[in-house]
Amino acid sequence: MNRLSHFLGAALIGLISAATAHAVESEPAAAAISTSMTLSEIIQTGGWIMYALGLMSIAGLALIIYAFIVLRPEKVVPPVFTETLRQYLQRDQLEEARMHCRNQPSPVSAVALAALDYAERVKAPDPGMIKEIIEGEGNRQAAGIQQRTSYLLDIGVIAPMIGLLGTVLGMLTAFNAVALDIARAKPIYLAAGVSQALVTTAAGLLVGIPAMIFYAYFRGRSGKLIGQLEMVSADILTELIKDKDA
Repeated sequence: MNRLSHFLGAALIGLISAATAHAVESEPAAAAISTSMTLSEIIQTGGWIMYALGLMSIAGLALIIYAFIVLRPEKVVPPVFTETLRQYLQRDQLEEARMHCRNQPSPVSAVALAALDYAERVKAPDPGMIKEIIEGEGNRQAAGIQQRTSYLLDIGVIAPMIGLLGTVLGMLTAFNAVALDIARAKPIYLAAGVSQALVTTAAGLLVGIPAMIFYAYFRGRSGKLIGQLEMVSADILTELIKDKDA
């Protein structure tokens, strides 16, 4: 009888140990399942901050696509247009050059048209004035090219700040759970505030970092295009004042 009792006790202890071990092994899987969040849960956790960052991400994507389309030599300094314009100026066909610039608008055509309009209005154009007009219009066009990329810089700076605002609001939510009512100071309330803080911070960085990367890329690209615009503007100036200097 004693041996039977001893055997049953040992078996019971073994079953309890096995069940405990199985529960401990199942805890990491259960934790992994419970800590995973869907996109809707992430947005709900971040609150209205996530909607603001979502709008900024859409705007940033639209600006990137727009910059890829606009910041090209074919849009700023079209080679075929430039060569045709140079031929008109070499043959002193100023009226044909003006019509050519009006029919194909671009930054380089705007620079040439400003100088040609002045040469058309004045009987004896001043070479110094032509140079100032070309430089002034060239600077205006260059500023417009650079402005197309500056909005990405704004998004890259503002998005992390909005994420930081969400961080502050999330930490306030967490600390208010303790400060306002000690009875509510439970881990679930603290975790909700901290989760909001971390989610908005990460979202702000995910929007801001790509915007800064593409801004740096397009800044270099626009710089090269502005350099080409300056070279063509110098050629236009040379063709327009060569007869005046003779």
